[in-house]
Amino acid sequence: MLAEVVRSGFVESRHRGSLVVLAADGSVELALGDVTAPVFPRSSNKPMQAAGVLRAGLDLTGERLAIAAASHSGELFHRDLVRRLLSEHGLDAGQLQCPPDLPLDPVEQETYLASGAVRDRIAMNCSGKHTAMLAASALRGWPLESYLDPDHPLQKLIHRVVEEVSGERVAAVGTDGCGAPLMAISLTGLARAYRSFVLAAPGSAERRVADAMRAHPEYVAGTRRPDTWLMRAVPGALSKMGAEAVQAVALPDGRALAFKVEDGAGRAVEPVLGRVLDVMGVPGVEGLGKVAVLGGGREVGEIRAVF
Repeated sequence: MLAEVVRSGFVESRHRGSLVVLAADGSVELALGDVTAPVFPRSSNKPMQAAGVLRAGLDLTGERLAIAAASHSGELFHRDLVRRLLSEHGLDAGQLQCPPDLPLDPVEQETYLASGAVRDRIAMNCSGKHTAMLAASALRGWPLESYLDPDHPLQKLIHRVVEEVSGERVAAVGTDGCGAPLMAISLTGLARAYRSFVLAAPGSAERRVADAMRAHPEYVAGTRRPDTWLMRAVPGALSKMGAEAVQAVALPDGRALAFKVEDGAGRAVEPVLGRVLDVMGVPGVEGLGKVAVLGGGREVGEIRAVF
C-alpha cells in the first residue's frame, strides 16, 4: 500500500503500487512491491528517447533539448518553441503524428479554450518529442511518414538506448498515448537508467539530456507541475513523470528512485513522491507531497502516503 485517500477522517480509497530506491552505489536500498516485473514507464521513457535523437546526430541544446524530453503543459511558451523547432528544421505541424489535444495544464486549458482555440497537435504534451524525432529522421534521410514504426531506424536506435541505460532487455513494445513506440522495463531498470543519465560523462548524449532538463525544467513540464518544482528545489535532480502514475527521479550523488501506482491514479503520485524523498533525506521538498481532498470547495481531508 503506497497511499490512501482520507475524507472527513474516513479512509475512502487506497492505492497500491511498487517502489524502488537505489543507493549512491547503484544497489537496491529499498524495494516495496515487485520492482523487477516489467512496466510501461510511459513518458518517463522520454529522456531515453531524447538521447536517441542526439545519438542519431540531431544537435539540440538548451530548452530545445529539454522540450524534446518533455510532457509539456501546452503553455504558450511551449507551443511557440515547438513551432520554432519545426520551422528551424524545415518541418510543419502537419507532419506530426501525435494526436490533436488540448493543453495538459488545466489553467492553461481554460485560457486556451476561452481564446477560441481547438485541439491541436502542437498543444499535445508530446509535440516536442515528436518534432525532435521528425528532425532526426530528416537529418539522417530516414522516412518521415513512418517515424513511429517500431522498425524505423530511429526507433530501433531508441530501443538500444533503453536497453543500454536500464541494463536489461526490453520486455515488451507497445504504443504510447502519443502513438510512439513504448518500451517496457522494470522499475529497477528505470531507476538505473535515470542514475546513468546524471552520472554520464559530460558531453555524452545522456548527460546532455540530463543537463538540459535540469537547466530548463519549465520546458520539461510547466510552471505548475511537480517535475518543475522538484528540479528547481533540488539542484542537480532529474525528474520525469509518466502517465498511469509512474515517476522516476535521480539525484546528483547517484541515488535514484522509481515507482508506479498500480491502478494508474495520478492523484497518488505527489504524496508518494514527497514521502520517498523525505525517507531519502532530500531537503527542500517539504511541501511537495501535500494533496488536499475537497468537499464543498473546502479542504476536508488529504491524499497521503502510508509507507
